[in-house]
Amino acid sequence: MRRTVIVGDLHGCLDELQRLLDHVGFSAGDRLVSVGDTVVRGPHPAETLDLLIALGARAVRGNHEDRLLRWRDSAQGKVPMTIGPMTRATAKRLRNRHWRWLHELPLWLDLPEHGVRVLHAGLVPGVPIDRQSPRTLLYVRCLGKQGQPIESRDLLLWGERYHGPPHVVFGHNAMEQPQIHKWATGIDTGAVYGNRLTAMVLRAGGGRRPATARCPW
Repeated sequence: MRRTVIVGDLHGCLDELQRLLDHVGFSAGDRLVSVGDTVVRGPHPAETLDLLIALGARAVRGNHEDRLLRWRDSAQGKVPMTIGPMTRATAKRLRNRHWRWLHELPLWLDLPEHGVRVLHAGLVPGVPIDRQSPRTLLYVRCLGKQGQPIESRDLLLWGERYHGPPHVVFGHNAMEQPQIHKWATGIDTGAVYGNRLTAMVLRAGGGRRPATARCPW
């Protein structure tokens, strides 16, 4: 039966991705999905994208991909967008095939066979997905007292107030352990900061409460 392997924020950590795929026994019949932030910060951005492309992986746009794409668009104008040294170093290593792949990334991806929606950062509960601000989908971590999206870390994680369906799988807000809520699961466990890379493995016909699989390193 075909499986779907949803992997957390990669940030160009090629070795960790390869070890994770070995750990879960990823095979030709499986599907790989990324929650975004596939590049920037880590050591192998181009090689990581090459592997994702070779495996036919699907992904959503993260804030780092969005920043790269906006910078590239602005470079054609008179006032190019300012980017940091890590983003600039990544941009220099990407080739046309990488830019084409990044340009096609959607803000969210639905996996109806699993009852799952994949996005990068989060959402505002109660707002339809097609009415969510792109900025929220790329950057939100918490909610304020009035339910407004907050990009910094605060007391109330947005996943605590979200009620599906669908079950949302996301990244962005790096923590030592996965964020597990009733209707949302965060799988950014900070691989690029020296922590573990986390994946969620969904079997065909699975429900809305999939389990997570952690790598042992």
